[in-house]
Amino acid sequence: MFDLIARGGFFMYPIAFCSVAAIGIFLERIWALRRRNVNPPDFMEHIEDLLRKNKISEAVFLCQGYTAPISKVFLAGLKKWHGGFWVVKEAIEERGSREARALERNIGILSTIANLTPLLGLLGTVSGMIKIFNNISFQGTGSSAGLAGGIAEALITTAAGLCVAIPALVCYRFLRERVDSLVSEMEENSLRIMELIEHIGIQGKT
Repeated sequence: MFDLIARGGFFMYPIAFCSVAAIGIFLERIWALRRRNVNPPDFMEHIEDLLRKNKISEAVFLCQGYTAPISKVFLAGLKKWHGGFWVVKEAIEERGSREARALERNIGILSTIANLTPLLGLLGTVSGMIKIFNNISFQGTGSSAGLAGGIAEALITTAAGLCVAIPALVCYRFLRERVDSLVSEMEENSLRIMELIEHIGIQGKT
């Protein structure tokens, strides 16, 4: 591994750094984006039950006991309970947008890595080829075996860049789909809660 990096030249180091960063980001996000961390099923059951019983203070306390994004969204709305339905709705939508952006944190870096590493690899190859032909121009015509070996070493960076870029792109698309799915689920849950809150408000006025 280290021998391969050394043979590839300077540009292998940023490519190696990008590979480590991509792995770290993917593992962190795949852990953070587990469904039970974002939309806990037991939380939804409890919050709906409390709201149907018009136990608002207990619902607020329940939200405070969870760290999931959906609980923060509902907590923002329930804190505005006395302002009326539209105030609650606006608070939920505003906090929902913030939490959706938080779920996307660092995912864009994977896309950047997927685009950057092939360019670094190509740059490393061009740099290596320049060195090879400079040596030929100074030393005269070299052996075909030596020339082929030099070109092979120069191409290591291109291969390394592609080996990092392809998995990074796959990981980016996977996480992007996961975020979209979780955000869609959060929106559906928020709509259910807002409909329930509106129904409770109407009942309270009758």
